[in-house]
Amino acid sequence: MSNRLTDNRIALLAFGLLAGLCLSTFWPHQPLSAATSDRDKNFGMITVAARDINLAGVADKQDAVFVLDYVTGRLQGAVLNSRSGTFTNFYYRDVAADFGVDPTKGDPHYALVTGVSQLPARGRVTWANGVIYIGELSSGKIHAYGFPYNATRGKQPPVQMTIVDAFPFRQPMQ
Repeated sequence: MSNRLTDNRIALLAFGLLAGLCLSTFWPHQPLSAATSDRDKNFGMITVAARDINLAGVADKQDAVFVLDYVTGRLQGAVLNSRSGTFTNFYYRDVAADFGVDPTKGDPHYALVTGVSQLPARGRVTWANGVIYIGELSSGKIHAYGFPYNATRGKQPPVQMTIVDAFPFRQPMQ
């Protein structure tokens, strides 16, 4: 009797493993993506998707890294090209001027995060798959910054990032 019970348990376990394997093979796979960030007293650093394409089962993903210098209010970034192993695309923006703050007078407080966006192409400009959101406390505004991305092996000249849109999250401090 115990032999028969043991045989049934092994058969059920084998059937469960086989059914789970089949289900996981045919279940739609959800891609996992994560941006990273870190900050210090005087700067913040983030990664954002520059390119995230999956064609015929081949993934082509590239991240950009950006640094916001809280002292100068300057945002700079670059894309590390996976084909050449070098930084090829470079970006910059004077966010202090965008927020109307003077970094030498006062103490601007920035927060920056990344997001995913499928911005439509404008003319010959193809936008990256990610955007950067920067908030500044004394101005009470949040700006969304986009940047063009062109997959190339050669180094490109620095490109100024574009403000996609902005909104106030509170009234400016007086």
